[in-house]
Amino acid sequence: MAQWPNLETATIREWATDAIRYWEPRRILYNLVLAAIVLAYFVMGLPTTKGFLTVNFVLMLFLLAVLANVAYCAAYAVDIFAQISGFREVWQRVRWVLFAIGVAFAGVITRFWSIALFNPGH
Repeated sequence: MAQWPNLETATIREWATDAIRYWEPRRILYNLVLAAIVLAYFVMGLPTTKGFLTVNFVLMLFLLAVLANVAYCAAYAVDIFAQISGFREVWQRVRWVLFAIGVAFAGVITRFWSIALFNPGH
């Protein structure tokens, strides 16, 4: 009969706590980068983009920001899985790479959305 491998003394709670400690402070930087991209395209489109500031437009931006933060949570699944593995120590030293790739990926998506929102004819 197969047994579950001994996961040593760490618990899911400890892995989750470690993940939260790592990822949540970085969420602020993630949001600042995405907000800077949106703001840059808004400013580049002035004065035309000023007319876009309606309640519905702001609500759509809010919805996109929430979705971006939901996508950010995907890092937790990868992080906790890697912590459970035998590569925990290595992962903790290199997980910044996942953050960098995630910010770059989200930045590209944000750029395309910003272009579509602020330059609808292009």
